[in-house]
Amino acid sequence: MPDSSQYDILSLLSGGLDSILASRLMQQLGKRVLCLHFVTPFFGKPHFVNKWKEVYGLDVLPVDVSEEFIAMLARGPEHGFGKVLNPCIDCKILLLRKAKSLMPRYGATTLITGEVLGQRPMSQRKDALNIIRNEAGVGDILLRPLCAKLLPEIPAEKSGLIDRSRLKAFFGRGRKAQLSLAAEYGIMDIPTPAGGCLLTEVETAKGYWPVLRLQTGPLPDDFRLAKAGRQFWSPAPAPRWLIVGRTQADNEKLCALASETDLLFSLENFTGPTALGRNAVTAWPEALVRSAAAHMAAFSGKAVAYARETGHPVRVLARRAGAENGESMLVTPEKDAAGWGEISWPQAKEEIRAQARKMAERGKQGGEYVCPNKIEPA
Repeated sequence: MPDSSQYDILSLLSGGLDSILASRLMQQLGKRVLCLHFVTPFFGKPHFVNKWKEVYGLDVLPVDVSEEFIAMLARGPEHGFGKVLNPCIDCKILLLRKAKSLMPRYGATTLITGEVLGQRPMSQRKDALNIIRNEAGVGDILLRPLCAKLLPEIPAEKSGLIDRSRLKAFFGRGRKAQLSLAAEYGIMDIPTPAGGCLLTEVETAKGYWPVLRLQTGPLPDDFRLAKAGRQFWSPAPAPRWLIVGRTQADNEKLCALASETDLLFSLENFTGPTALGRNAVTAWPEALVRSAAAHMAAFSGKAVAYARETGHPVRVLARRAGAENGESMLVTPEKDAAGWGEISWPQAKEEIRAQARKMAERGKQGGEYVCPNKIEPA
């Protein structure tokens, strides 16, 4: 852990070139910079921290903000989502508030980011930058070194503590200015654009949305599960969640992420997927357990072939995670048994848009709105 009096500046480091350059620029001005690399199930590469230290000469500290970030998603982001499930403005506000809260620990007086005016359509327009600065409560301490000359001075610039003449006026989505500055600093290993937020990707977002909508108090591991295997939900009024592994790696991940309240399903006499049943704090009805077992078995080609050729059922073991013993049952492989179904992206997108409309209405009426958990667990 870095010494609490060691740094002048805290930098929000995504790992992309812009945030690296902003941090290096402040080092060039003689400032001691600690880079905060924020981590959630949706973004963050803590395994790169040592590389960034060695290759770019930066002090980097990974900071896990999973719980705060998920709570913001579950409430519904004040400024809405982007094209998919990305709450970019609310995300920046949250991260800056967190960084501000850490400043006393490290003796820092200024925050910096690698934002460039006009680079991103949702969060780096001038009005968005102003909203982020004001709502995060960092108006007097936030510096955006790569575009600072296009923005109002902060007190540290006015006092001469930071030399404004050496800051930049980068604008837009082009990369020539950044690449030129990287060459000036001797940076040869150019990272790909930071991006990397899984909330911007349809394939992952369609798995995340039902977790937000149907899980009560979603946790970080819920979103890690939503990336593993095929995602299925039972019908209302008591939604249960079933994840069926596609590969051996998926099967291993499901077992690793299983909690003691989860159910694990596996075929006893055939190779095939493992499945994990979540929302099992209260006992699943026996019929639902059997339907989940039949649904999982339908993804084993050998089990399906055996049942079809012989007319006999196959045997599935259902057990609590961590338990050696469980219930062995005979089932006929059947996809979508008892209504187990996937949530499609068009369905998720329409629900997300409906949430956006409710958020807008809340803004007009001044009421409180929470991301809909419409269906109470049994």
